[in-house]
Amino acid sequence: MSSEISTPNLGATFDKQPSKVIPSEKTPYMQEQSSNAYTTAEGPVMPPRIASFVRKFESQLVEYNLEARGIERVQQNERMKNLTWGSYLQALLLWVSINLAANNITLGMLGPVVYGLSFLDSALCAVLGVLVGAVAASWMATWGPVSGIRTMVFGRYAMGWWPSKIVVILNLIQMLGYSLIDCVVCGQILSAVSPNGSMSVAVGIVIIAVSCWVVATFGYQIFHYYERFAFLPQVIVVSILYAVSSKKFDLSVPSIGDPRTIAGNRLSFFSICLSAAITYAPLAADFFVYYPERTSRMTLFSLSLTGLLISFTMAFLVGIGLASGISSHPEYDAAYSRGAGALIVEGFGPLHGFGKFCSVIVALGLIANTIPPTYSAGVDFQILGRYAERVPRVVWNTIGVVIYVVCALVGRSNLSDIFTNFLALMGYWVAIWIAIILEERFIFRRHSGYNWNAWNDPSKLPVGVAAFIAFVVGWVGAILCMAQVWYIGPISVLVGEYGADVCTLSSRIYKNCERLLNYVRWEITSDSPGVPWYTRRCGISSFVFCDVDCPEIPQPEIPQRMAPVQLAALISCQGIHATSLSIKKGCLCNDQRQQQQPRIQHRQHFQKPLYFVHSLFLSLSR
Repeated sequence: MSSEISTPNLGATFDKQPSKVIPSEKTPYMQEQSSNAYTTAEGPVMPPRIASFVRKFESQLVEYNLEARGIERVQQNERMKNLTWGSYLQALLLWVSINLAANNITLGMLGPVVYGLSFLDSALCAVLGVLVGAVAASWMATWGPVSGIRTMVFGRYAMGWWPSKIVVILNLIQMLGYSLIDCVVCGQILSAVSPNGSMSVAVGIVIIAVSCWVVATFGYQIFHYYERFAFLPQVIVVSILYAVSSKKFDLSVPSIGDPRTIAGNRLSFFSICLSAAITYAPLAADFFVYYPERTSRMTLFSLSLTGLLISFTMAFLVGIGLASGISSHPEYDAAYSRGAGALIVEGFGPLHGFGKFCSVIVALGLIANTIPPTYSAGVDFQILGRYAERVPRVVWNTIGVVIYVVCALVGRSNLSDIFTNFLALMGYWVAIWIAIILEERFIFRRHSGYNWNAWNDPSKLPVGVAAFIAFVVGWVGAILCMAQVWYIGPISVLVGEYGADVCTLSSRIYKNCERLLNYVRWEITSDSPGVPWYTRRCGISSFVFCDVDCPEIPQPEIPQRMAPVQLAALISCQGIHATSLSIKKGCLCNDQRQQQQPRIQHRQHFQKPLYFVHSLFLSLSR
């Protein structure tokens, strides 16, 4: 088997066209759109000169075999042809390159510094938190090859067309916020390395932002090429940092506070580390949409999980170790007072000039961490609406970079507060969203599956009422259980002196009940075999339930379209007796239903889930 890592030939599939949405199935929504990607019936989306420039730029990207597409689904003939062991290895190297970065080193410092935890407590909370978050992110990554659509587009199948836009906005805030943190950390490191701090933090912010814009704008191939090798210098310099600074790690200092306070601080730091890993879930599938559908999901999941665990664990542990030495080494304390990045530079201090060189390598490693959110933000902007969809990804990438650069310049002096408040808030909504996705997949779509061609057609996607209510209820639980500098919820305040951030777990409990209740009441998921949906589709305007016990009849395989008589018989087989069915072509009574019941192929596995759903529906309707 060849060891060469195969990549998709992106240029040939676009046929020298700018970024248009070209679905494989002409849906009504898509037929309404203009053939010009930059104009609408009301006028141009952007000025003609700018549109012309963007069109030429995209054509140049295609000319040089680079990516110019936006959110449109990647069809099978557009994906990589040769799936080798190197293609799978790319998944592991990708996550190691992304997360073995200085921002995660500084995040590990929060355990001893902010929460007063010992080295052992901090290390255990960090590793266990990363494990939970990495499982969710790795599972989401496996949907890229299966669907060929971006992660936030995949979310439409669970959240619905309109509620998913709220999730997209939250994800944009999250990705731009992480990019902001990366820029600030890079600026701090480069400023600390410069002679007498002569380089401003702002200069480092601009350097990393421009570098990330270049790679993210040129698209998927350049992004994967860069991440394939970016891990190597980071592994070397982080290993050197371990070697030269480990003698100053203080492993004997205990956690600070009474037992309840320590427990609360452990839970809060655990939630912070979980949030750092789980927030990759809303963009994980974006990086694997060009993998063929035959990609082994278990292999991709395992390698993604391994890459996330290795990179986060290495970064967190060295950060925890550096922070543990602050209380016993004045030079570490003085360095941290100038910024978390300065403490990393101080860790390389015994190496003098070579240590500064290693610090620069660590700072530049943040480029690999900032490219993924910058790339995915350009795609997610297009999901916000029809007009946003027509603006090319290149423009949205540029807008995103400008936004987080400006915010980084303004907030560069408050990095610790940004970490502790921003990361936890992002973890709240991602945990709720992941739980909704999991329930949609394993409960409500267990047998029906997904219609990937409906990704951009609102009429074929769920309305999203139940998911939205579940999302809101989850946030209510989050507010009650959050513990932040500016607010401590009434539940979290019961745990220790400073409260504990327990909303990441409790929000799922609230959400589960609300999601199931609303699904049974409304049955709004279009692809699921719900009786109300089939009655509307096949011409039956209403049906009435009665309390007659259902016969023990195996459940049939439900075809896509049925005649009214067939559907009436099917409802009888579904465990629900219809006393009357109003049909466009007359009424079907019980005798007619028994006489005209068609021969339908039966499948036993539909029986239990459908009977449970309809039985619960009957009990709630009384």
